[in-house]
Amino acid sequence: MPHPIMFRDDDPGLAELRTIALGYPAAQEKISHGRPGFFVSKMFAMYGGSTKETGTMASVPHCVMVKVDESDHEALRADDRFFVPAYLGPSGWLGLDFDRAAVDWEEVRELVDASYRLVAPRRLVKQLDGV
Repeated sequence: MPHPIMFRDDDPGLAELRTIALGYPAAQEKISHGRPGFFVSKMFAMYGGSTKETGTMASVPHCVMVKVDESDHEALRADDRFFVPAYLGPSGWLGLDFDRAAVDWEEVRELVDASYRLVAPRRLVKQLDGV
């Protein structure tokens, strides 16, 4: 049974995230678990998610979830806008909740860029860098 669709195209921040994510070499959008996911062989960003940090599953409908380098994880977790996503958290992912503060789109761009570089094939990272 497929997951129900859990977003609308006019959700806050989705258009901006699409513009950022789909600007990367070979990036594609696919619906995954009812939410927009951005892929390049592997997923590098997702709009919307959930957390189980309080022991109860809670939806975080307006956010970006990204893979984070281990060296940045602790510093980002100290910021209360970030959360550990259910299911993806153990694999090094964090979510940035768009509803907790004004969104800094340059920060989102940097997070998506770092996540892309962690999961994309080397040839695409070289293409991104113009090498």
